[in-house]
Amino acid sequence: MSRKRRMFEIEMPDEPAAAVPETFPAGKEEKEHRRGPMATAITETAESTRDRARLEAQIRAENDALAQEHVRLKRAGLITDLIPLDAIDAQKLIRDRAAGPDYELTELVESIRDIGLSNPIRVEPAEDGRYELIQGWRRLSAYRQLLEETGDVEKWGRIPAGIAARGDELERLYRRMVDENMVRKDISFAEMAQLALHYAMDPVTEENDPEKAVAILFKSAGYQKRSYIRSFIRLVEALGDALLYAPDIPRALGLALAQRLDEVPGTAAAIRAELKNWDSRSVKDELELLRRYAGLAGDEESPAAAPRSTTPTVPAGKARISFQIQRPQGSAKCTASNGRLEIRLPRDFSAVDRRKLEAAVRVMLESLD
Repeated sequence: MSRKRRMFEIEMPDEPAAAVPETFPAGKEEKEHRRGPMATAITETAESTRDRARLEAQIRAENDALAQEHVRLKRAGLITDLIPLDAIDAQKLIRDRAAGPDYELTELVESIRDIGLSNPIRVEPAEDGRYELIQGWRRLSAYRQLLEETGDVEKWGRIPAGIAARGDELERLYRRMVDENMVRKDISFAEMAQLALHYAMDPVTEENDPEKAVAILFKSAGYQKRSYIRSFIRLVEALGDALLYAPDIPRALGLALAQRLDEVPGTAAAIRAELKNWDSRSVKDELELLRRYAGLAGDEESPAAAPRSTTPTVPAGKARISFQIQRPQGSAKCTASNGRLEIRLPRDFSAVDRRKLEAAVRVMLESLD
């Protein structure tokens, strides 16, 4: 028997599909998902930790970059600070300036007093918060003199200094000092020779031969100049501690005297004997004695038999005469040589009326005739 499928038509209300919410399971409404307070706190803590880690990593990267830049600037000597004078030592490098008064220092002191220090000194950190001077001996000396004169610790008790990183080779430091001072025309061959001797005697340097030290220290100088310095080394070795005015020895006299010391045995002993206990001698006296022994005085007698002269005749162009005159403005250093007379005094001579200055110079020159 066949069954017939019955079809029923059911009419559904005509409503928008969005109006009938879908639920699952059937007949149940979906409940809103809510986190508990503990879960919320954990999530917020995790996010805060991640943010903090990112921020710390960014700060570390910036600090590393700043530290590298600081080291670079420090090695270049571009980090400058005010360093107390009493925290600076000057023992690492033996200076290339002769012992005794530095007459040009007066000019530097007055310049710093008027306009300040235009070029900082250079130091490197040492132990216990101290610093070692590696450039700027005269600038440091000028500051110390100003502090002593004025007692103004606030103004002169600290000096601008470029702080270099530790570890520069000693040879590099010596060469930098030499090259800086070679620019100054007043450094003498005797002083350069003395520096080569000091460099060779320094237990920290690798070279013990002063003549070989010349090639290291004065590499930027010409061959002829290095040869002159080596000649003066023999002179300074033989007579250095007996001379009062070694920096005033002219090149020609020094070369001739060094040759005589090599050729005539006993010359150094004879010179020392004449200079012994002669503390009242002037630059002129000492140079004339050296000329006699070098054979430059036109004297036919044996050098050892030549009498000590207190008013020698200076051959033209062979030497210079230096002396000082105390004035209210300070010490006037006077230097006379063939064709030149120079007066150095911490005073602005351009401020003097031209006619007055001209009359004073004319009177001085006429009094010399």
